[in-house]
This record gives sequence, structure tokens and C-alpha cells, in this order.
Amino acid sequence: MSTIDQLPAWPMPRSCPYAPPDDYAGLREKPPLKVRIRGGEAWLVTRHADVRQVLNDHRFSADDQQPGFPIRIQLPPEPGIMSFSRMDDPEHGRQRRMAMTEFTARRTRALRPEVEALVEGLLDELERGPNPVDLVKSYAIRLPSLVIARMLGVPEQDEAAFTEQSQVILSQEASPEVTYAAFVEMSQYLDRLAAERTAHPREDLISRLATRYVATGELTHQELVAMARFFLVAGHETTAHQISLSVLSLLRDPEQLAALRADPSGYKNAVEELLRYWSISQDNQVRAAVEDVDLGGALIRKGDGVIVAIPAANHDEAVYPGAARVDIRRDASGHLAFGYGPHLCPGASLARMELEVCLSALFARFPTLRLAVPADDVRFREHTIVYGLEELPVTW
Repeated sequence: MSTIDQLPAWPMPRSCPYAPPDDYAGLREKPPLKVRIRGGEAWLVTRHADVRQVLNDHRFSADDQQPGFPIRIQLPPEPGIMSFSRMDDPEHGRQRRMAMTEFTARRTRALRPEVEALVEGLLDELERGPNPVDLVKSYAIRLPSLVIARMLGVPEQDEAAFTEQSQVILSQEASPEVTYAAFVEMSQYLDRLAAERTAHPREDLISRLATRYVATGELTHQELVAMARFFLVAGHETTAHQISLSVLSLLRDPEQLAALRADPSGYKNAVEELLRYWSISQDNQVRAAVEDVDLGGALIRKGDGVIVAIPAANHDEAVYPGAARVDIRRDASGHLAFGYGPHLCPGASLARMELEVCLSALFARFPTLRLAVPADDVRFREHTIVYGLEELPVTW
């Protein structure tokens, strides 16, 4: 048996869908180790402190064209095809600064009334519709889809296609051919939309970026397309599944849900804890070492791939005692659900606001909301980069 065949396989399986893989607890007690991945091997980092170092250290590159980068889906390195999330400084910083003009705290606050109105509209539909209902399809997926579509200027009739394409792109089971086809289809649509908004600007994110940066030559058309695609996939998929998992957690814990109903101001802190607990971006934080680095007792060589296990870090008992339990009163600050360092998710403030609004409004509108099936029968999405639920049947 070769050396690589003796390495533990990654991604690692969960024995319980409500918890990270069992192996993470033991791995946190040891230095980082190598794991077997599709197409090779990479280092797996599980401790909170080590994960923070990797994500904030320029010696670990986010550029997926670097030697050793643990790519699971190979896409051709066409100019402008990748978003700034897969770049290093200074180019990453240049494009990120442009993107962040659309995700400031002021813009998020200004958007809140519109998000509240969208939520109320969806809850009206729920109230008029069938009972029981699948909350994933009828609520959790639809809200972030509506929000990001409004921000980008994507017509409502195209939302269903975008939802399907983003799920294919993030799947770990789809073949490279199927993944690439979805990637290309989404890119072609956004290419047309960006061209239209550049020629005829409106009051949306793509139009503002085109007017400010494409028109001045600071951003190319292809870079704008890549940026818009990143916002759409990242902003829709992650928030949608964080919503459904958060609802599930609260339905399984009547005592904590009752505390939130009694004091809705607690939702802000509860959101942070639920983000920490679920850590849904489970398998997509990857880097390549561009220098030799001593990390947590392991010598990682230049050209080695590195995987940072966000769920493992956010369940590190050295940082969060009793991490295996949701505690909405916990100080979950410092969690890594949105990443860390220069690649911290630019839409973190928007996602937090969406979660707070949609959870508080849902439980206020439906005080008797409960699972329509036993908790053990809820189906999870097992083989995806973003963890989540296949469906969440509820009644009231």
C-alpha cells in the first residue's frame, strides 16, 4: 500500500448530522496532519488558533493556480474567470475594496426595511399556503434569492435557474463536466446582464460597479462578471441553508426559543451562536503554502495544499467550552463562520441582518411553529461544500 493510501480520507464523514465529524475532536489534540483528497493529498488544520493563522497569513495563498492548491473542481484559467475570492493581494485587495462599497454597514442598514418587507411577503404566502410545508423551498431559499437578485438587478423570473446552477456548482458529487456546464451557463447570463447594465445603468449593484469602475477602466467587464457571480452563489447558497438549520436548532430547543420570544433583542446574539455551531461552509476554505511554514507543530512545505476545517475550529473546546451544544447566550464572538483575515466574507453584515430579520419574523408570525416530522427524519445535504437541509417540513 502506498503512503497516500494510508492517509485518512477527506472530506470526513459525520456520524451525527447535528455535529461535525467525530474525528475532528481527536485531531485538534495533535499537530495538523495530511489527508487524502481527490487527486492527491493536503494538510488538514483543525484548531481554532491554527485556522486563524492560515487565513491571516500571506504565506498561505488563496490563488487556485498555485502549485499544490487542493482544487476539487478544475476550471480553465481563463482571464477574469475567477472571482477575487481566489486571488491574493494586491489584486485581491484592489477588487475587494471595490466590492465592499456595496456591503458597508450603512448600506446594510438602508437595505433592512426592504428585507423586512420581503420577509413579510413570504410569510403572508406561507400563511395562505399549504400546511404542513417545506420551509427550505418556501422560505429559506427564497429570501436570500430575492435579496441578492434585488441587489444585482437579476429579474425575478430567472431566480429558479440561478438556484439550481449554484447548487450544482457547490456540489461535491456532480461530475466536473456538469459543474463546468453550470458555471458557464451562469457566467454567460451574468455577462449579458453586466453588458446591459453598463450600457443602461439602473439602481442596482452591477450598475453602480459598472458606472464607478468599469467605465473608468479600474475594473474589466470580465472582472465585473466574476464579482457578480461570486456574490450570487455565495450570497444565496450559504444564507439559505443557515436559515433552515437555524430554524431547526430553535425548534429542537423549546426553552431557548421561548427565551427569544420573550426577548427578541436576543436574536442578534443567537445568530452569532448559530453561525458558530453549524459552520456551514464546511469544506471550501483551502489554501496553498507559498513558503515553508511551521504551523502548530507541523512543517508545511512550499507547494503543499492546506484545508482549514471551519467546523472543527468553531467547535474547539479550548475557545468555546461546551461547543457541542447551541447556547444562544454564549459569547460566540471570534467564530470563523465567515472566515478570517483579508478574505473575510464581504457580505457578513448582510447575512447577519437577513438571519436576524427572517428568524425573528418567522417565530413571531407563527408562535406554534413546530416540526411536522420527527427530528431524526429531517434530511441533510451530505455531499456539498455548503452544509444544509434537503427539506424542513413544518406545521403550526
